[in-house]
Amino acid sequence: MADVDRARLTVLAGPTAVGKGTVAAYVREQHPEVWISVSATTRRPRPGEVDGVHYHFVDDPTFDTMVAEGALLEWAVVHGAARYGTPRGPVEEVLAEGRPALLEIDLQGARQVRATMPEACFVFLAPPSWEELVRRLVGRGTEDAAERERRLATAREELAAEREFDVTITNTEIPVAAEELVALMWRGGPPD
Repeated sequence: MADVDRARLTVLAGPTAVGKGTVAAYVREQHPEVWISVSATTRRPRPGEVDGVHYHFVDDPTFDTMVAEGALLEWAVVHGAARYGTPRGPVEEVLAEGRPALLEIDLQGARQVRATMPEACFVFLAPPSWEELVRRLVGRGTEDAAERERRLATAREELAAEREFDVTITNTEIPVAAEELVALMWRGGPPD
């Protein structure tokens, strides 16, 4: 792995409901030259999510095996419930090809990646305000009241970690935030 060009790795993280997945989906649709990692998770799919596209939905024993075999670049328990992780193999393959790669992960995962790939670019996606973050979370309608409260408590902690990142992008509008992210990834020009 020593010869991998890690400079092309960008890690996008931020609080729950800030729009990380939506920004990544925009990049996926508008910028096919950017490879976006698909995380594995033990949580159940939300309506409209497709296995292998949005996440690799796996059961607990499968996730345990991935951890034991070192098949994950990073992993964490998120919101005190489900586990999420980044499969290592696809990331290493894309970086070895010299392609720009994007990891859209949570704060815990970003910290693990920083420990192993400190030369990556770490981008914090911030909400325009706390009130807007709460509105987005409630507006999704995918969590019950107890889960929303758990996620908001986590979001407060995640917002406090902004200073750990190299760059902050405020997600006021999805296309603007996504284009700012892609521009940051290409800073210095695209690869030959």
